[in-house]
Amino acid sequence: MNKFWVGLFIVWPIAAILSCLISPAMGWWFPGNREAATQLGQQIDNLFFLILYIVTIAFIATHIALAYVLWHGCQNTQEKAWYTHGNHNLEVLWTIVPSGVLLFIALYQMDVWMQFRVEAAFPNEIQAAVREPIAEVTARQFEWRIRYPGIDPTTGHPKLLRPKPQPDDLYTVNDLHVPINRPVGIRLKSADVQHSFFVPGLRIKQDAVPGQVIPIWFEVMREQLDDDGNNIGYDLTCAELCGWGHYKMRGRVFAQTEEEFWIYLKKLHHEQFYDGVMKPANQSLIQKE
Repeated sequence: MNKFWVGLFIVWPIAAILSCLISPAMGWWFPGNREAATQLGQQIDNLFFLILYIVTIAFIATHIALAYVLWHGCQNTQEKAWYTHGNHNLEVLWTIVPSGVLLFIALYQMDVWMQFRVEAAFPNEIQAAVREPIAEVTARQFEWRIRYPGIDPTTGHPKLLRPKPQPDDLYTVNDLHVPINRPVGIRLKSADVQHSFFVPGLRIKQDAVPGQVIPIWFEVMREQLDDDGNNIGYDLTCAELCGWGHYKMRGRVFAQTEEEFWIYLKKLHHEQFYDGVMKPANQSLIQKE
């Protein structure tokens, strides 16, 4: 009977490792078995996998040691237990090694997180994108309110987004459109409680804190298409429990070409300001599409 229980405790870790090995082929992976659509997201994935490999090695090593101790104890059922205060050298070893591993991870990830979190460390191109954001996203219970700058009627291109709302600003809810293949900045705010702007496909996650305006940036490398070639966008969710309607606080981030992005803003401008009588300025914008 003792050998049965020892074998049972040994089988479960082996089953866990086997399930992890077959998980990519079965689609049980992180997240959704898809590669990140941003270069920064791919670097974050590399950090995740590095930690996964370290944890896996530690898991296998500790369970091999545990299996040996259990099996050895099972074979010597008549031997009296021997109690000791421990081995000083071993205690020093298993204190220093985990500390060294944690210090390595802390130092190794600094460059990646500075690119995303520390505005002073942003490259010049990123700082320019943050200074001139394409949109302001305001989280509120339970939706994402998005403000774009107005359209310049002379050029047909978006103006600069001002800190305070302007009369010709464009508004939408839950649908954030961004151009691909260039860094874009977002101004993130909260209108009530703490929320979290989370786009899993882009590996972007940033808390929206009441009373603060937080700059975030990303560069989407490709559109999110379905099997028929339609742009379905990336999931935008709130990753902070923000109230009873937290479950329905969902949106989409649509990555598209620069030209399609401009056309979208012109269409939004037309829908927002059209009053039944087409004004010449508005008419010229629609004709440029």
